Amino acid sequence: MNASLHEAATAWRRHLHANPGLTLDEGEAAAFVVEQLRAIGVTEIETGVGGHGVVATLRRAGGNRSVGLRADMDALPIQELDETLPWRSRKPGVMHACGHDGHTASLLATAALLHQDTGWSGTIRLVFQPAEEGGGGARSMIQDGLFQRFPMERIFGWHNWPGLEAGTVAIHPGPVMAAGARFELVFDGHAGHAALPHMTRDPVLGMGHAIVALQSIVSRAVDPVKSGVVSITVAEGGTATNQVPARALIRGTARWLDEAVGDLIEARMREIGQGIAATYGLSCEVMFRRGVPVTINHPAEAETAAAAAASVTAIRRDMAPAMTGEDFAWFLKEVPGAFVWIGNGPADNGRELHHPAYDFNDAIIPTVANYLATVAKRALTEG
Repeated sequence: MNASLHEAATAWRRHLHANPGLTLDEGEAAAFVVEQLRAIGVTEIETGVGGHGVVATLRRAGGNRSVGLRADMDALPIQELDETLPWRSRKPGVMHACGHDGHTASLLATAALLHQDTGWSGTIRLVFQPAEEGGGGARSMIQDGLFQRFPMERIFGWHNWPGLEAGTVAIHPGPVMAAGARFELVFDGHAGHAALPHMTRDPVLGMGHAIVALQSIVSRAVDPVKSGVVSITVAEGGTATNQVPARALIRGTARWLDEAVGDLIEARMREIGQGIAATYGLSCEVMFRRGVPVTINHPAEAETAAAAAASVTAIRRDMAPAMTGEDFAWFLKEVPGAFVWIGNGPADNGRELHHPAYDFNDAIIPTVANYLATVAKRALTEG
């Protein structure tokens, strides 16, 4: 990538950072993507795919293979901390704290590289996905016929990774990121005066026991060599200090890398909720809402990604999977592909994902775009 394209891509990234769109509200970002694609010279562009999704197609004669490259576009409901940043968010309470601005700008830069490069043949789809942050954007695009309307034999994606050396690509041969669920346990009892507890059935007591008991799932029910997370993040009950309330609830998230572990976590959670309710004369409703599945790379595509990355930059193959979730997992259930991490540099001073002081590292854009262009061209010639 030459300096002028890097400068342009950096400007795109900073524009997107300053003008973020929340999940399901990416219309402004999608319009900007289309504007830049047309300026680059891309003419085959489809909008409104699965919401605000954009799919651009590059074609060169002489090949019948096809491949997809994906970037996500949405921002998070977080107030940006650094008020001195020249490209800080202009929208109160909304910011790109996960780097999707950088993902989008890097894919635009990739479009420019591929448009200029005459040394490949086939079809490359550029997938700009909305609603990755819990909004079901990947499934919406799939349901809107992504892989039927825009056929692709393989698909590749990536995420910036704070704490990994800037520009280094990490590849996993199997699971990359975890499946997850949001859970809620609602305990209903009988309200009454706090000084007459014998006349009540106290749901706060049940809630307290559940908070402790749920921590036994991973420590005592899950095989120690497997991974699982149960985190309780919300506890609510009561409005007055002298009343035992009628209802108390807890909410949280669960994560796993093996679907059997997810099934076990859900089953034990339901058993614990019902068991505690029976012990204290309460009722308990357990809700376990599954989100994204495990992000699992296909072996052959992981090797394609590794070979492409190694020709561009340093690679690592020794990093453990993360317990964070990734909507790209749904795409990998439809077609073979691989998802890699690309280092964003140090994660100190709040530069980690979802932190209000996070900012994407513009210095890695050339590495990212070169990797994406290389992996696409390599996929078109393999097999």
